[in-house]
Amino acid sequence: MIKSIFALILICFCNTYSQNNYQEIISSKADAIEKKVIEWRHDFHQNPELSNREFRTSAIIAKHLQSLGLEVKTGVAVTGVVAILKGDKPGPVIALRADMDALPVIENNDLPYKSNVKANYNGKETGVMHACGHDGHVAILMGVAEILTSMKKDLKGTIKFIFQPAEEGAPLGEEAGAALMIKEGVLENPKVEVIFGLHMSAQLEVGKINYRPGSTMAGVGDLKIIVKGKPSHGSQPWLSVDPIVVSAQIINSLQTIVSRNVNITENPAVVTIAAINGGNRSNIIPEQVEMLGTVRTFTKEDETLVFERIRQIATKTAEASGATATVFLPYSAHYPVTFNNLELTNQMLPSLQRYAGIENVKLTTPITGAEDFSFFAQKVPGLYFFLGGLTKGKDPLKSGPHHTPDFIIDDSAFKTGVNALCNLVFDYFEIKKK
Repeated sequence: MIKSIFALILICFCNTYSQNNYQEIISSKADAIEKKVIEWRHDFHQNPELSNREFRTSAIIAKHLQSLGLEVKTGVAVTGVVAILKGDKPGPVIALRADMDALPVIENNDLPYKSNVKANYNGKETGVMHACGHDGHVAILMGVAEILTSMKKDLKGTIKFIFQPAEEGAPLGEEAGAALMIKEGVLENPKVEVIFGLHMSAQLEVGKINYRPGSTMAGVGDLKIIVKGKPSHGSQPWLSVDPIVVSAQIINSLQTIVSRNVNITENPAVVTIAAINGGNRSNIIPEQVEMLGTVRTFTKEDETLVFERIRQIATKTAEASGATATVFLPYSAHYPVTFNNLELTNQMLPSLQRYAGIENVKLTTPITGAEDFSFFAQKVPGLYFFLGGLTKGKDPLKSGPHHTPDFIIDDSAFKTGVNALCNLVFDYFEIKKK
């Protein structure tokens, strides 16, 4: 009996020692590679590329992965890059994912690596900016690949590095993103068991990590509503069926869906009209108005409800005024809820807490932003968490929000991401070994 107890204590001690040992090794390697990761990120930030157009970005990623001796495949889902690292010991396959694309935003920040890139978006020339942190995601995963490759002899399984294009959505008429990568078999050969991903947050302080089990980010469907009326001279509105007035009524009525139809004690929801276009002169009532917007929900049931109410309100309001409304919903993008597998989240939470410190790892509220990581997490258990990028001591309310010209991430943030992903990999292998 005494020998059995001693053996058990020895096993626990050896496991703890091993765990602490690889955590220290990862930390040391992350320190050594930090400058390189920051340089990569600066370069990507200065040279951003829109969705499905990430040719330069993917070429740099592929070159780096090939230099590590990994098995690399390019051109996945248009511009995606996938690399496989086989550890020296058998075990499960873990996927790590980073998104690569930038946004049609003109940068305001005065940085030495500021983006001055311009590109064509929806037929118009626009500035291009990494206004959501994807440049940081890519740089972090490149660093993770380098560290894990250097520790290949200690890996008890296989790592699949997924560099994904077009998370922000492809141009109309094109397939893209996580859904297309899955369609092309990215989770197979070898078959992925779990997937991890992270997202920079400009409103969360550097060194901190936020997570949420279950429904974490909203499902999204964008919408387009075309209201057709009858044109007239602006001085004779009685001869028209004014689509601008009808559109205004529709917009106001849509706001009652969340306040009167959705049970917000269970889950939040959002209905936003973000663009309205119609007319070109002050004295001409146009024939047509076009509106664009977005819908965010956290359950399939709420999505069905909100979608149906939008269609009813738009078409019936127009009909009551003698106009017509055509609703395209979803229009060009439709992502499911980003759902963190409950068991996987509970298993891996100690890993994040052990590395970042339990006081720095916090449960977050549901986030109404959307992510096509959700497609991966529908197929295999996934864990998606949020990495602080706000300079310490800075007011988060004064930090530029995501998708805006003032969005900015502190360079000191990336080392935390590298450490977190590397530790998740080793800790998951340890869990599966037991």
